[in-house]
Amino acid sequence: MSRKRRDLSPEDRELWGRVVQTARPLKSAPLALPVAAATPAPPKPAMVPPPGRAPLVLRPEGGKGSVRHDLAQPLSEALAQVPVQMDKRRFQRLSRGKLDPEARIDLHGMTLAQAHGALNGFILRAHAAGLRLVLVITGKGKTVADDGPIPRRQGALKHDVPQWLRMAPLGPVVLEIREAHIKHGGAGAYYVYLRRARG
Repeated sequence: MSRKRRDLSPEDRELWGRVVQTARPLKSAPLALPVAAATPAPPKPAMVPPPGRAPLVLRPEGGKGSVRHDLAQPLSEALAQVPVQMDKRRFQRLSRGKLDPEARIDLHGMTLAQAHGALNGFILRAHAAGLRLVLVITGKGKTVADDGPIPRRQGALKHDVPQWLRMAPLGPVVLEIREAHIKHGGAGAYYVYLRRARG
């Protein structure tokens, strides 16, 4: 059964003309279609992110066609932007790796729950003993494939430890948190400068 060919009405031709103007060819060869004179399509409104939300930034990464989804600034940059609370001279010495930590804890190989408990006990004991500078080693974390729609951060401990240090019960005894100098582990460790113990 053959179909009867139907000619386009003037309204259909005008609509088709608008569609053709907004379409983009898949290949470099242009499409040549007979189109009746059409009115230009109105310009598209600019995409504006809703207030209070940071726009999603897509940056090309190493591989061909791969894209990295940046939802937050790197942790080292975020820590560097926090105003310095400790003595400026001691901070300069700390930043250059000239102050040696009085104690250290290595959280490698622990689960988040184990590491959280171990960190709480270590910091509270160090503060009670009158120590001022301790080193918390987290490691940089394993590289994981980020091929899903929800980005995954590298190194759960590295990202959670600064938050734990700012929350109770550690927040009141911690004065400063900074990424360690390369001499003491660099991006895989934190300097934690404690407040003076009272009494």
